[in-house]
Amino acid sequence: MPIRRFGGHKSLVSHSPKLSYGYTKMNISKSGYRVFSANSTTACTELAKRITERLGVELGKSVVYQEANRETRVDVKESVRGQDIFIIQTIPRDVNTAIMELLIMAYALKTSCAKNIIGVIPYFPYSKQCKMRKRGSIVCKLLASMLAKAGLTHIITMDLHQKEVQGFFSFPVDNLRASPFLIQYIQEEIPDYRNAIIVAKSPSSAKRAQSYAERLRLGLAVMHGEAHHSELDMADGRQSPPLSRTSTGHTGLELPGIRHQIPFPGIELPIMMAKEKPPITVVGDVGGRIAIIIDDIIDDVEDFVAAAEILKERGAYKIYIMATHGLLSAEAPRLIEESAIDEVVVTNTVPHEIQKLQCPKIKTVDVSMILAEAIRRTHNGESMAYLFRNIAVDD
Repeated sequence: MPIRRFGGHKSLVSHSPKLSYGYTKMNISKSGYRVFSANSTTACTELAKRITERLGVELGKSVVYQEANRETRVDVKESVRGQDIFIIQTIPRDVNTAIMELLIMAYALKTSCAKNIIGVIPYFPYSKQCKMRKRGSIVCKLLASMLAKAGLTHIITMDLHQKEVQGFFSFPVDNLRASPFLIQYIQEEIPDYRNAIIVAKSPSSAKRAQSYAERLRLGLAVMHGEAHHSELDMADGRQSPPLSRTSTGHTGLELPGIRHQIPFPGIELPIMMAKEKPPITVVGDVGGRIAIIIDDIIDDVEDFVAAAEILKERGAYKIYIMATHGLLSAEAPRLIEESAIDEVVVTNTVPHEIQKLQCPKIKTVDVSMILAEAIRRTHNGESMAYLFRNIAVDD
């Protein structure tokens, strides 16, 4: 028998987060919209419950479940005709199932004559696959096309891996920021944070780290020469021609109306030097300081663990990691627990309760407040500029 989980009940627990992050209590928006959860797992509906409680509405009645043959089925249990519909979809480890749930629910609402269908996807999947890699594909663009075809008319997300991803969509995308929440966590929860230094674990994340450092009035350090192979070092086809190529004789090119071939001189390409990483260096003084590593995603943690060991060797006495999306795959909780990292702080854009049970160093910051406010403003046609105040482009 298929397992069915209903999303139409209110949570019995009232969540009152400790941190306000500068956002005031919002007004209840006018009627004419519904909020649904597109996830079939109980753990992933927690964020949806928090958002609906803040909005003062009930979670829409729907059934999302897997058939015995693993096909996804969605049943909407109430009328949505002529309404603005918000679909909240958090992404668990089974990414592809979550995507199919979102696509099928969006299409079901489209065929039920919903006025607008807005996807609230705090962590956008496949966002790392947003560049061409040799003979690969830009999967993020493919997913954007699939969502548009399924019926979505707008997306609300948070901290896209690359901001240029917004250009893949044929409809509006609001890319919210988690930095105000993480910055206030630093100010309120890290003792003596004035003695801290913001660290970018690679030059590619230096702009994001610099934005944090400027708003916190702290110094900045950049690590260079990591031992691991980052996504920027993956084969992208730039070295696909041979290192040296010489063409001798006549290279024929037959032009219309010309009987003879035009000879071309020999062509010799310059030798392409292979990239080689230098020894690991830290640009900036971290001795006797609290090191706070800033990034957008923490998934496989080997590079973070290696960075923490280097910072300890350079004299940092505490190591914090701040990231928006805590995917924490594979052996991440165990590696964090055994490492020199003192604390990993992530938001609840991705469910990670099991990882927290395995590793007490993992802490969570609630971002349901800004997502709920974005939903309210979108439905009421209000400006979103308030949610981006004092936030730099490089954040």
